[in-house]
Amino acid sequence: MSAAARQGEGTGESTEFGNAAPFARRVLVTGADGFLGRSLIEELSRDTPAHRHVVAVDVREVPTERRRPGVVYVQQDVRAPALADTMARNAIDTVVHLASIVTPGKGSNRAFEYAVDVGGTRNVVRACLAHSVQHLVVSSSGAAYGYHADNPAWLTEDHPLRGNEVFAYAHHKRLVEEMLARARANHPGLRQTVLRIGTILGERVDNQITALFEKPRILSIAGSDSPFVFVWDEDVTGAILHALSGQGAPGRYNLAGDGALTIHEIAARLGKKERVLPAGVLRAVLRVGTALGISRYGPEQLDFLRYRPVLLNTALKERFGYTPKKTSAEAFDAFVAARDAQGRPVKAST
Repeated sequence: MSAAARQGEGTGESTEFGNAAPFARRVLVTGADGFLGRSLIEELSRDTPAHRHVVAVDVREVPTERRRPGVVYVQQDVRAPALADTMARNAIDTVVHLASIVTPGKGSNRAFEYAVDVGGTRNVVRACLAHSVQHLVVSSSGAAYGYHADNPAWLTEDHPLRGNEVFAYAHHKRLVEEMLARARANHPGLRQTVLRIGTILGERVDNQITALFEKPRILSIAGSDSPFVFVWDEDVTGAILHALSGQGAPGRYNLAGDGALTIHEIAARLGKKERVLPAGVLRAVLRVGTALGISRYGPEQLDFLRYRPVLLNTALKERFGYTPKKTSAEAFDAFVAARDAQGRPVKAST
């Protein structure tokens, strides 16, 4: 599957929840000092004096140098019952829920990650319902679909969510979305926009995926194309702002650039050779590495690499009304160019 491959047509028939959400005037953002949160707060702060009241909530105290004028900063855990008081005190009409554990730190554990991802979202939903919040925007993930051998070539919003239990992040995103579905059924007055985000790239992105591209050789699994869909970080912010503008119909949307890049195309773009391993060999290596304590990734990472969920963005463009400015290929090329400019090249030296 190449970046230029024609994407299948998704119906997106079940992505709309009802009437469009109004323009967001009093906005609370959780995870406001995280990677996405900082960019969103920066954009929202530009028109705060005239149009919006913005409350930035994060478990960490935001340093003075990162605080934006006109924004109210609150240090608060997303799991805290007092979050409801913060919403009430600021008469919040719209919540953007970004708080989540994407890359666990050292010493993290499954119970803690569940408490933040699932328990924190439950607390956010309850607080929204308690104080008549009109619109909830949630950053979900394509990982909620899961990493499965029988995933279709292109996933639409109508495909089932099967986030693998072995992957904490994927499983928790699935549980969160199941919770949100129950809330929609029982409380239709709270409009929801759920963005299932693909692999994010940007000038400042460093994560498990980008680490793969930094290796002298690109790891690939025999018999697997491992296609990636990418989305530029500014397009994620852009889609959230579109949801807050009152223009996009609430619903569930895959958020990714057009097209996909296989692991082979990625290697070619980087000018690197591939290190091709049979699935059984890689599974054994990962199992031994975990047992010896020299690898944080176990044999389950095999499926993470070879069964990538490939997101179709038709509903995002046609129903939600937002078209990402960068395709998957353009996002990847921009990431490579940014690394070059920073003196941290990921391309092979010539």
